[in-house]
Amino acid sequence: MPDPAARDAAEEASAFSHPAVAPDATAAYGDHPDQVVDFYAPRDGRTRAPLVVALHGGAWRAPYDRQHLTPFVDFLARRGFAVANVEYRRGSGLPHQGGTAPVAGRWPETFDDVAAALDAVTDLAAAHLPQADPRRTVLTGHSAGGHLALWAAARHVLPADSRWRLPAPPELRGVVALAPIAHFGRAVELGVCGGAVTELLGGEAEYAARAASADPAVLLPTGIATTLVQGREDVVVPYAVADAYAEAAAKAGEEVGLTLLEGIGHFPLIDPAADACAVVAEEIAQLAW
Repeated sequence: MPDPAARDAAEEASAFSHPAVAPDATAAYGDHPDQVVDFYAPRDGRTRAPLVVALHGGAWRAPYDRQHLTPFVDFLARRGFAVANVEYRRGSGLPHQGGTAPVAGRWPETFDDVAAALDAVTDLAAAHLPQADPRRTVLTGHSAGGHLALWAAARHVLPADSRWRLPAPPELRGVVALAPIAHFGRAVELGVCGGAVTELLGGEAEYAARAASADPAVLLPTGIATTLVQGREDVVVPYAVADAYAEAAAKAGEEVGLTLLEGIGHFPLIDPAADACAVVAEEIAQLAW
């Protein structure tokens, strides 16, 4: 049996070994420098293609931005998709007093940005990525970005007084969430990403009140086709988190797909050199085409 930590380190090194890929266009959805979307045209020259909106991971922490997702985004563009790679505000680059890792997320700005980006992306794509067909939009995200993808698809299920609530379901073909932090209760139990979930919500004092508007596992059913792709050997966001979300969905009367990849950890899902990345592209294609 390979050492789990060694496997994870090797997979992370492979995923992060690819150079960043420059976009074909960039557009702002707000005034903050992080409120931007990068657009990638389908590399096969097609004039109309499904739009994949991608949200990067990194535990909602500042050191991880959209650049590390660009090899994966380019991989999708080479598969014939039009892609929008969304940036959003994350936590401070400094840890809390006594902490060791940068703060995870900004409340409410992280959620403000994802909501604003998704509200604007159709018009931005029309101006900057004319090959994109917004009628065939699939939302995807990795890790913390997988959480944000699930959350963005559930905004019509938010509490009635939520600032992010939509009056109707978003126009999506579906969601493909990759190793998502999909169930906050289970993630907190497992200490995922060093307590990042609690930090995202502003600390323990705010957790219970804010989780009702932020935890995808309580924003069910959505009525939107949803698939989770998860590595069984993931030690960053263990598959028990995805499993707990799928179980919560079933209890809410909704069937969620769960593709569990044997012998795979956290990072191959976004690594163009890994077979798992091709599985992800196929899951997206099944919803988009």
